[in-house]
Amino acid sequence: MNLEIPHLAFLPVDKLLIHERHDNQRTLPLVQRMRSSGVFRNPPIVTPLSDGSGRYMVLDGANRATALRQMGFPHCLAQVVQPDDPGLKLYNWNHIVWELSPQRFLDGLRAISEISLELVQDRQAKPDLHSECRLAIIQLPGGEVYAVCCSEQSLQGRVAALNAIADSYRERARLDRTSAEDILPLVHIYPNLGGLVNFPNFSLQDILELAARGGHLPSGVTRFTIAPRVLHLNYPLAELESSRSAEEKNADLDRWIKDKLARKHVRYYAEPTILFDE
Repeated sequence: MNLEIPHLAFLPVDKLLIHERHDNQRTLPLVQRMRSSGVFRNPPIVTPLSDGSGRYMVLDGANRATALRQMGFPHCLAQVVQPDDPGLKLYNWNHIVWELSPQRFLDGLRAISEISLELVQDRQAKPDLHSECRLAIIQLPGGEVYAVCCSEQSLQGRVAALNAIADSYRERARLDRTSAEDILPLVHIYPNLGGLVNFPNFSLQDILELAARGGHLPSGVTRFTIAPRVLHLNYPLAELESSRSAEEKNADLDRWIKDKLARKHVRYYAEPTILFDE
């Protein structure tokens, strides 16, 4: 079987854009792990912007891209996918807010000037990025459901309101990402459960437009997957740090990949796989 390797390339670090707010606390430990291992294990996934700027948006791996920037590396080794790649999927996460009482959680939301809350009777209400009164859905453990109303029409303004929502609890509570859309199964799992925030679905074009303008979504609301995905590349970190040109590095990368293939050191798993070495 001829194995077609996804497109891997060295790209200038200063041409990479992240689309979610970044948690700097996660960067230093990652820098230390990379320095200690001496290899770049899993390349971020990026996609090119269509504005002719030569920039790329990081779909997955923002912490790795940010760590390389902070380390002063000139290039990042990334898996490049096109926005219309059939293997590229976009999902959204919701936020479980816990170790914060429902009343304090609600008080924080009501203090946000950009939004208002409307009590709704429909427990199946879904958030809608473009709806005036369903920008997000807030569920409380007692069963109350609130729709988030926002009069701002622009994408940037509506994303700013979503960031204000996340900021209202990010430093005051513990936060977990979840694909769950109903709070009731979570009530007996999380102590002092404050509530569940259901975020709207974004299109890839929404996110590309936002990133191109320097905007960021709240941390932990998007999830990109790509099939096939390159993992455990373990490329020498010194090659990323080198001051050689991207063209030279990409030529060496091509030779390195061909050697790996010739030695049968590359394996493809078509089926869902569980790894125990992460």
